[in-house]
Amino acid sequence: MLVTTSAAPSERPERQRDAERTRAELLAVATRVFAEDGYSGARVDEIAEQTRTTKRMIYYYFGGKEQLYLSVLDHAYRGIRQAEQALDVGHLDPVEAVRRLAELTYDHHVSHPEFIRLVSIENIHRGEFIKRLDGLRTSAAPAVTVLDDVLARGRAAGEFREDVDALDVHLVISSYCVFQVANRHTFGFLFGRDLGAPENRDHLRTMIGDVVVGWLTG
Repeated sequence: MLVTTSAAPSERPERQRDAERTRAELLAVATRVFAEDGYSGARVDEIAEQTRTTKRMIYYYFGGKEQLYLSVLDHAYRGIRQAEQALDVGHLDPVEAVRRLAELTYDHHVSHPEFIRLVSIENIHRGEFIKRLDGLRTSAAPAVTVLDDVLARGRAAGEFREDVDALDVHLVISSYCVFQVANRHTFGFLFGRDLGAPENRDHLRTMIGDVVVGWLTG
């Protein structure tokens, strides 16, 4: 008679935690590799070598190189969205609220340079892969909603101009913050100022807040 055994209930949560840790480690390493080498240059073998797993397990968890890259993109974009949603600005004065949102974006982008490199790579590919992640549009909506609310409160208080919408503000903030990472090396070579140097960060963080507030209140 064939006797089968199943894992004890206490073992199942631990197996689940191990699987989650493995998947998280793979995402972290894959993010670094794709950001450094691009989609075409990245190798699944290299990602496996830098983790405690195998190429076979990568295919088990993600299905293949393309699916792994899509997961990396999705995870990277959701990171900034989660940071935005975690920032509670509803109780703040509109001017302070928009300043905090601008500073949050600056801090996140500077702290996650791989995100900016991934965005640059995806634009080189003309958005070929991100177009398959339709759910990212839904995840981006709360960020615009928060800005809409802040702008509406600022207009109602007579503090903000009427001819600017949330996407305009998002564009200005993102453009400035992406530049800090994407153009750091060329800007530093041409003008002798390291945008990533710790001693410059407070000044650069304050600057984007001043720019957005000055633009909206002017």
